Amino acid sequence: MSHADLSLPSIEAAPQRPTQLVLIRHGEVEAAYQRVFGGRIDMNLSPRGHEQAAALAKWLSRQPLNAVYASPMKRVQQTFAPFGARGDWSARAVTVPGLREVDFGDWTGLTWDAVKDKFGVTAFQWLDELERGGIANAEDSRSYRERVGAFVQETLRKHPGENIAVFCNGGVIRMILSVLLNIPLPRIAGFEIDYASVTNVAILPHKTEVQFLNFTPWDEPGL
Repeated sequence: MSHADLSLPSIEAAPQRPTQLVLIRHGEVEAAYQRVFGGRIDMNLSPRGHEQAAALAKWLSRQPLNAVYASPMKRVQQTFAPFGARGDWSARAVTVPGLREVDFGDWTGLTWDAVKDKFGVTAFQWLDELERGGIANAEDSRSYRERVGAFVQETLRKHPGENIAVFCNGGVIRMILSVLLNIPLPRIAGFEIDYASVTNVAILPHKTEVQFLNFTPWDEPGL
């Protein structure tokens, strides 16, 4: 599913009051780091990324949120900033070190083409390579899952029946989906997670439901 399949969604309350995780990827990064395995590199947003962040803020300001968490990484904080300036979210949002992007080890800073030339692996195989330990000096997949999973478990414990926004990186969103849906990380490659996209997951005791995936407010008329 992509944003093209969706009308403007909103986060709706349900009679059983699910916990809603609103997963927000950062906006487009500066040109030097596009199509690059950035990982732990603390890059800025591009001018377009700042425009995307402003559209996100406008859409999110209409949503019933109870709490906001964010990665400490610069590109995420810059995406959060326009929304944080509305109301008092800049003071209430919590920065979580465990939401930082995965460390790509020896791939860090390399373009997608350079990884293919140097290691014989396409960029689209990175989840498989990370899971099997095929990226030298990268963060261990188990440790990555543990730190992201710990955030998910604690958030669900603290906020039952509430709507929680999580500003983070694309890899982190993929891991959160892997944890919540109990799907192996490499299979999450089938989910598109665009810059400045929103994915909403509802969690109930008997099921977890992706209510919408990869919605991009900046690509909608009137936003």
